[in-house]
Amino acid sequence: MEKLKIAVVGAGFFGANHVRIVSQSNRAELVAVVDANLATAEAAAAPHGARALTDHRELRGLADAAIVAVPTTAHAAVGCDLLTASLDVLVEKPIAADLASAKRLVEAARAAGRILQVGHLERFNPAVLALEAAATLPLFFEIHRLSEFSPRSLDIDVVLDLMIHDLDIVLSLARGKLEEIRASGISILSSKTDIANVRLQFDDGAVANLTASRVSIEKVRKLRVFQPGQYLSVDYSRQDFVAVSVDQNRKISFGKAAVAKAEPLQLQFDAFLDSVAARTPPKVDGGVALRTLDLALRIVDKIEEHAGIVAHSIAKECQP
Repeated sequence: MEKLKIAVVGAGFFGANHVRIVSQSNRAELVAVVDANLATAEAAAAPHGARALTDHRELRGLADAAIVAVPTTAHAAVGCDLLTASLDVLVEKPIAADLASAKRLVEAARAAGRILQVGHLERFNPAVLALEAAATLPLFFEIHRLSEFSPRSLDIDVVLDLMIHDLDIVLSLARGKLEEIRASGISILSSKTDIANVRLQFDDGAVANLTASRVSIEKVRKLRVFQPGQYLSVDYSRQDFVAVSVDQNRKISFGKAAVAKAEPLQLQFDAFLDSVAARTPPKVDGGVALRTLDLALRIVDKIEEHAGIVAHSIAKECQP
């Protein structure tokens, strides 16, 4: 089978990982790396015999598909150009910085008849795949995603940077309709929100508590789900899945699933190649990612609303 010709646009931290995955694939050929900095593009492309470019518009006719790993604020502009040029696109999460830009991407893919997949990576985590198979009626989610501070991705806040992974998982598993959002957050080391806590409530009684921080002293990636008669636990990083069950006689059984560990980025790319080859909708398409972005932005608004209340309380307390 002829290999699909793939380009990577953006050769920073995420882009470099995509370059590695593409270059290792026996189903794809890395034909180009694009970056605004030519030296960065050359350093990423040269070891694989790929072309180094500074303008993504030069990919028309050169590649079959592209992975977009530029800053979030540029996703829509770059992605729309590529889709219009008849390339299929895998764009990093979040799909875009705002709903209008996200909708432009979705519409561009529809108009061009191209595949648009969004990089919600945890959907391809083997432990999450095991959770998806075991989840029946999730009623309570407890999720912690903590990271040490990094200067990357500071163009967006922690909700769009980190928590959005877990929002995507919750929306994919929850059975009810979201009816209430409560959120708070603070800025510590950047001008954006660095720590956030969110409570979501659904009309079937399900509740999700999420905490995300990018100023932690340790890395934590844990998801716990409670449903009738069961407690399900996922460690994203270790790719562990554990189920604790209670039967009608109150007998407790403990089971650790035999998860076939694999690199989610590789599994995500393989799924993208499958969609491109078969012309089938990806697991996380533009519509799915748009829904998750909409929730994330509503949470950001709630955090700003809460910050205003706190600021008013402080100002009132400080009055002579």
